[in-house]
Amino acid sequence: MQSASEQSEAARTPAPPAPAEHAYPDHWEADVVLRDGGTARIRPITADDADRLVSFYEQVSDESKYYRFFAPYPRLSAKDVHRFTHHDFVDRVGLAATVGGEFIATVRYDRINAQGLPASAPADEAEVAFLVQDAHQGRGVASALLEHIAAVARERDIRRFAAEVLPANTKMIKVFTDAGYTQKRSFEDGSVRLHLDLEPTDRSLAVQRAREQRAEARSVQRLLTPGSVAVVGAGRAPGGVGRTVLRNLLGAGFTGRVYAVNAALTGETELDGVPAHPSVGAIGEPVDLAVVAVPAERVPEAVADCGEHGVRGLVVLSAGYAESGAAGRERQRALVRQARSYGMRIIGPNAFGIINTADDVRLNASLAPQMPAAGRIGLFTQSGAIGIALLAGLHRRGAGLSSFISAGNRADVSGNDFLQHWYDDPGTDVVLLYLESIGNPRKFTRLARRTAAVKPVVVVKGARHSGSAPPGHRVPVTRIPHATVSALLRQAGVIRVDTVTELVDAGLLLAAQPLPAGPRVAILGNSESLGLLTYDACLTEGLRPLRPLDLTTAAVPADFRDALAAALADETSDAVVVNAIPWVGEDGATEFGDGEVLAASLREAVASAPAPTKPVVVVHVEMGGLAEALAVATSTRPAAAGRGAVTTENRAAGAAAPAGAGTTRSAPGPSAAAPGTAAPAQSGTPAQATIPAYPAAERAVRALAEAVRYGQWRRQAAEPGRVPEYEDIDEAGAAALIEGVLGGDGVDDRGVTLDTEEAGALLARYGIAVRPTLPAPTPDAAVAAAARLGYPVALKTTAPHLRHRPDLGGVRLDLATEEQLRTAYAELTEVLGKPEELQPVVQAMVPRGVDTVVRSAIDPAVGAVLSFGLAGAPSELLGDTAHRLVPATDRDAAELVRSLRTAPLLFGWRGSAPVDTPALEELLLRVSRLVDDHPEVVAVSLEPVVVAPRGLSVLGATVRLAPPAPRTDLGPRSLPRY
Repeated sequence: MQSASEQSEAARTPAPPAPAEHAYPDHWEADVVLRDGGTARIRPITADDADRLVSFYEQVSDESKYYRFFAPYPRLSAKDVHRFTHHDFVDRVGLAATVGGEFIATVRYDRINAQGLPASAPADEAEVAFLVQDAHQGRGVASALLEHIAAVARERDIRRFAAEVLPANTKMIKVFTDAGYTQKRSFEDGSVRLHLDLEPTDRSLAVQRAREQRAEARSVQRLLTPGSVAVVGAGRAPGGVGRTVLRNLLGAGFTGRVYAVNAALTGETELDGVPAHPSVGAIGEPVDLAVVAVPAERVPEAVADCGEHGVRGLVVLSAGYAESGAAGRERQRALVRQARSYGMRIIGPNAFGIINTADDVRLNASLAPQMPAAGRIGLFTQSGAIGIALLAGLHRRGAGLSSFISAGNRADVSGNDFLQHWYDDPGTDVVLLYLESIGNPRKFTRLARRTAAVKPVVVVKGARHSGSAPPGHRVPVTRIPHATVSALLRQAGVIRVDTVTELVDAGLLLAAQPLPAGPRVAILGNSESLGLLTYDACLTEGLRPLRPLDLTTAAVPADFRDALAAALADETSDAVVVNAIPWVGEDGATEFGDGEVLAASLREAVASAPAPTKPVVVVHVEMGGLAEALAVATSTRPAAAGRGAVTTENRAAGAAAPAGAGTTRSAPGPSAAAPGTAAPAQSGTPAQATIPAYPAAERAVRALAEAVRYGQWRRQAAEPGRVPEYEDIDEAGAAALIEGVLGGDGVDDRGVTLDTEEAGALLARYGIAVRPTLPAPTPDAAVAAAARLGYPVALKTTAPHLRHRPDLGGVRLDLATEEQLRTAYAELTEVLGKPEELQPVVQAMVPRGVDTVVRSAIDPAVGAVLSFGLAGAPSELLGDTAHRLVPATDRDAAELVRSLRTAPLLFGWRGSAPVDTPALEELLLRVSRLVDDHPEVVAVSLEPVVVAPRGLSVLGATVRLAPPAPRTDLGPRSLPRY
């Protein structure tokens, strides 16, 4: 029992008159994943819950009741039931966790004053108490309820919780102490008194996310490792979706129990040799997973049958949901709500299915007719068609999978859930994702960054340029272009590729070889031309190729062996590309079909390498048998990594995977090895993995380049940089200024753009000085402004159509005298328009330098983004802008400045003086801090920022404020709402 006690409820001092009740807060409702992978619904308790509360309490043990009330309390009185079901949702709040509509746990708080008596605002403390059914203890229900009741309390301006717990109630004490909040503990009158500060801390957020990872990973594991599977919709006649899945389950050798379910099966007792039943309830034994393959209109009946009989998860293959229009979207929402009400998670609807190749499971609950070879690649797709293509492509190249999921509309279980699972799955070394939408980009970026720190994550995204999500996918609206999203994903360590072919190419290399320690590439082979193509491809991808070693067309396999062994031992290279074309034999005949001999020689070379830390890839042209032989060749990785076989696309479709193709699933791959080093062997046996082979140099080098960049990211991620502290930042002063603006009259939810003076004042609080500009509505006003600022000055128009457009002639620089200023003023007004149209201003001249632009904006999909580029039309036309997520570290700022294609202009291009990049980096970090500290700052634009050889000058600034949108990634754990 997990509980906390209020002082005796019956004896409590009567509360003051209750304030008027607020409307039911439906935004407090949430679905959560519990520690064991099941789900529960959390919602406010209302007056309609009296019977549910009584039934719930009757199922709680006497010991748990004693822990709750500090005395025997066998039943609730009518007064108790009324008190516990009537809340004002401000000073008194109760939440319940439900499964199947019934309570499994409750939590409540009552606001109290300093004396511990019932109170109303402004009192900011509340007493909290829990009660969890004994049958559901140990599932993490109380921890989830604490997160949600704490969020509710903060919303109602409650800052602290107090709880009294009996010393013997160690489980409840642990719930509080493990939550990560700042707390105090005392022992009074035989009970433990706990006080929790509800302000989130780094530790409480870390605890919350660790619990989220364990729960969501466990929910996926339950789907992938069922002990029993029921196929709902398996028909009598061969064919059909249900019967196909049943056949595939049996053909894969599933190690658990299989049942066929069809309401029409009233007489049959077997289908394909397995028990057949008219309903899940008729099975009479526990069912862990149900594959639903019935028409959409019959799915609710099937879901209810599953939920009422304890099924843990569903794979819904049925179509006719959100992909089919408005009616289908509503049908999909109802499906998710119904399944979650029973504590079940869903893959689908409109799914292709799931596969787990582990020897102790062998699950093929999909429409794929052939079970993939076991291996160490985890594959997730949102498209069934792409899933089929990827399975076929990986099979042709001999690659093994640990698991495969094609999630269809991903109404519930998504790629984020599988990232949680694969993060610490010892059977998966590489994650491949085909995504058409990202439902929670902030969470995806966070999970991808964490996963990429231990194993590669390769992503190809479809629907990049359509401007809308695929039918059936719920996604937040984003205002940033796809290129920016890709840049942010790369910042998180994701390997972004453009095609499914590149997805497979990169995945095969990463699954079979160690990460390269750097960009230096040795090239060897028996074709000078192919070597030059490889050399050029390396330069194109930013690698540093060494001069190709031409073995000539007369080279024999022994020559390849010796050359590869020498390259692996050479400390001047980090990777090796072997090029091979058919060679000329001793009798002068060209040998096209003896690739097995070359494979044996390459195998011998890598086996002899003293320190297997370099990746080896092969580029081949018409080498018969080479790719197949390389599929079982020794790679530069230890055997304990259990790599799946990797061959080239030349393998015939449908050919069997080579013998010994990576069936081991116990040892970690890249996740256990530092970048550029081989994973430590677990068993010490010789490696039997593969050398990846490619039919084109460009494809091999592109995959290798991705591995190089990822290895570099891994090394940098080990030391990610820091967010600097600046002593001159006035965070409180900025907050007061922001509050004053947003609290003023006429400010709505859309926000407000600060005027020049307000923007300058806010930026000054963060140590960002903006050069003053003075209005010049007349020539005399311009002269007066120049006298105030001091010559030389600049005269600029600020009309929207001319702003930041010096190419249109709206700027005059280095005006050193009154005469020059008046002449420039006359020219501007004569050529471009009247002063009231041009809105001219005068600004003091600053040291010459490079004009740049610094911006930050909050995107609803990805959060706050910091951007940097050079000012001017050429950079805008080329899209040469770099982006980083906020908060940016000192390493992020340095990379931001150097990642532009036009960055050489900042570092002394063609003899010009290098500019003060440290000052520029500091400016970027200060803007990042401003936006991170104050989410009300929704947009900042500093343009231009003139960076001189010493120092910089901000000449223009625009700042927009708005009430911050709720941060779903910082709130209590919950599944997406439906």
